[in-house]
Amino acid sequence: MIDTKQLFALIESKEVRFIDLRFTDLRGTWQHMTMSAGEFDAGAVKRGLGFDGSSIKGYKEIYESDMLLIPDMDTIFLDPFFEKTAVILCEAYDPIKDEYFEKDPRYTARKAEQYLKKTGVGDVSYWGVETEFFLFDKLNVDLSPTFSAIAIDSREVPGTHSDGDLGDGYKILNKTGYFPVPPFDKLQAFRSEMIEILEALGIVTECHHHEVATGGQVELDMKYDSLVKTADKVMLYKYVARNLAARYGMVACFLPKPMFGDNGSGMHTNQSIFKGGKNVFFDAKGYGELSDVGLSYAAGLLSNVKAVLGITNPTLNSYRRLVPHFEAPTSIAFSKRNRSAAIRIPMYYRGMEKAKRLEFRCPDPTTNPYLSFSAQLVSGVAGVLGKMDPVKMKFGPFDENIWEKNKVEQTPGDLFATLGALEKDKVLVNSGVFSPALIDSYISVKRDEALCALMYPTPADFHFYGDM
Repeated sequence: MIDTKQLFALIESKEVRFIDLRFTDLRGTWQHMTMSAGEFDAGAVKRGLGFDGSSIKGYKEIYESDMLLIPDMDTIFLDPFFEKTAVILCEAYDPIKDEYFEKDPRYTARKAEQYLKKTGVGDVSYWGVETEFFLFDKLNVDLSPTFSAIAIDSREVPGTHSDGDLGDGYKILNKTGYFPVPPFDKLQAFRSEMIEILEALGIVTECHHHEVATGGQVELDMKYDSLVKTADKVMLYKYVARNLAARYGMVACFLPKPMFGDNGSGMHTNQSIFKGGKNVFFDAKGYGELSDVGLSYAAGLLSNVKAVLGITNPTLNSYRRLVPHFEAPTSIAFSKRNRSAAIRIPMYYRGMEKAKRLEFRCPDPTTNPYLSFSAQLVSGVAGVLGKMDPVKMKFGPFDENIWEKNKVEQTPGDLFATLGALEKDKVLVNSGVFSPALIDSYISVKRDEALCALMYPTPADFHFYGDM
């Protein structure tokens, strides 16, 4: 990262020739426009740069399309993939209403941080994510009215190379990727280089490793940070992964369940709240060393989980991952150890106040991180304000085999159910963090997207029903 003074010095010396202004749409995708550095000055910072809001899904209608991008000058970094290009993250601004755009995800996340302080529950929330993804050698996708095909090639899977090359004999079978050394692990160099790039961008990382699935499933862990900063880092993480993969001639795939019969990719979200420098989730004598505040937070999140899943698990493919027996968190419950529970209380470091946190295991990498973290925070804080008791609400704790507990409620099985729950939910809107317009537009975008995808017949339709 560089600061404003350094940026203008680089512009003056011609070492920076372009300014790339980026913002996040409702779907969680980075959008951008690039301007000549010579036109970027203090005035541009203050007044912003105009763009057509009607061309961004869910933003504006064509008759009200004029919008501005306002740069956040605390987010400047030099693009590691394009020379002489500085990147600045932005938020959308409505010049007619003369205010930040109510549907902007990053602005919504900033409101979530302010909401936490306003409630008195805490001063700051910290977020640490475990973002998994697949690295494929080739990913060929074709979709038309008369042709549907997906072909995945991976150096790790026997017989998948379309060129007939079966590789070197060192393969990773289903569910055995956690985590052998090279030559079985063929992605060590990629992960290490990605860590180097992230650290050069000022992102503190903790570790990297191969994940459970074959086909190149990996995970790189970044150190926790505050809500907006962590969401910024997730966006940058995905950008670096995709561009570095392209440099390697590979494809980084963040779909939760790209392959049948093996583990999917999640984005487990660790979270805690601090007040006056103290972790309010910690109590050495509590269950899992969790305080009453932490337990109430868990209850709030679990009680609103069906609506929250409409944001944290926002694709049809998300629910191919949320099925039993693939380490997927399908039980609406909390536990110290059980990884099939929606909320786990990590017990790696007993007695460490700073490390005490909740891990919400449901989210996946297709989520919009700004909206995801905000929805989790608002729901959890509602539980604290309402002094909810997860034990009395029968959310657990369950520290044994949950599958033997017939009465443990399970997460919804499809996106339409969670979007329906989100549509009826009042918790997010009543907080003032999420505007009704944002929720309505988000649901509309996701439903339209899902309905379009559902209308395409798949090879599985013909495989299972073609003889009927």
